[in-house]
Amino acid sequence: MRRLFVTSDIILLMVLCIWGTCFSEPILIGLDADLGSGSARSGIAIKRGIILAMEEINSRGGVLGREFALKAMDHRGNPDRGIDNINSLAQEKTLVAIVGGLHTPVALAELPVIHRYGIIYLGPWAAGTPVVKNGYAPNYVFRVSVRDEYAGPFLVQRAVESGYGKPGLLLEQTGWGRSNSKAMTDALAAYDLQPSGPEWFLWGTTDFSHHISALKEAGADVILFVGNAPEGVALTRSMAGLASEERLPVLSHWGITGGEFFSRARSDLAMVDLKFLQTYSFLNPPFPDKAARLFAAYRKKWPETESVREIFAPAGTAHAYDLIFLLRAAIQKAGTTDRKKVRNALETISRYQGLVKDYRPPFTPENHDALSASDFQLARFAQDGAIEPVDR
Repeated sequence: MRRLFVTSDIILLMVLCIWGTCFSEPILIGLDADLGSGSARSGIAIKRGIILAMEEINSRGGVLGREFALKAMDHRGNPDRGIDNINSLAQEKTLVAIVGGLHTPVALAELPVIHRYGIIYLGPWAAGTPVVKNGYAPNYVFRVSVRDEYAGPFLVQRAVESGYGKPGLLLEQTGWGRSNSKAMTDALAAYDLQPSGPEWFLWGTTDFSHHISALKEAGADVILFVGNAPEGVALTRSMAGLASEERLPVLSHWGITGGEFFSRARSDLAMVDLKFLQTYSFLNPPFPDKAARLFAAYRKKWPETESVREIFAPAGTAHAYDLIFLLRAAIQKAGTTDRKKVRNALETISRYQGLVKDYRPPFTPENHDALSASDFQLARFAQDGAIEPVDR
């Protein structure tokens, strides 16, 4: 009877595994991002990238015989809510990593909690230099995104190449804005130029007429803008409200692409020369076959998206997708889901050809930013709302 009982158990286990109900617990990944506030489209884009990567990996058998699972939490751009989310996710015993969102101020506030628990934090958007260059050793933050230390010089370079000699800085009054203020001012000094401003603004600002006027009085011939979608809409509306000869061109950081910017600013955009930083486009991908396969999966999952031109916040989706595959590679290399060992393995992946680029390597012990200025480009909103790359 004992032998029959054991044999029956084994047979039952085999049947359950065939049915997809094996007893191995999934590897949990958390998402902590804005999913319901002014920059919710950024969080949704990131979430979609995670889902597409997870489903692809799970369809191939997962990693170490286990599947990935996602637990998403909404911080709504609020640092206190973000800290609460990290504390909650940290209680999940199979959690290996947390993917962050758009907001640098939230990510900065979460750093002490992330490192207290020793949780791997994967950054697909927040660009503040101190998010990664944070002073923690070991550092648990890894990013596939923009870094302001590179973004500021990139925007300054594009302004200078376009013939502007007096950029005006218009920056949100946060850690993200301050990070860009330093990067842009240092970059301008390298050209022996001084900025106009900076002019600072708070979240929720709805009229930028005073800021534009102040920068123009200081001699600005172009505005370098660092803000998110709600304030980007207000800036565009204020600029469009000026006489055509009084308007200034705008080179923006990419925060404006994380919300409902186009739908709310559409009528004003035709009157404003606005370009912004991007890192990836499905319209000119570095690896077209890989991009086409991913879009096929994207459209199958969200059939309302009929064309790659309709993918919103494409860089957020692409960055998150690559980060999950990089995490998979690190878990495979480590041979375990132990966070410390996986963290160490992330620093020693020699190469991975992702969606965004061929990472050679993605990270090192000295550098946890996978992208550099050579991966940046300028883009603009087309009339149909698609984000289109533009030439220099």
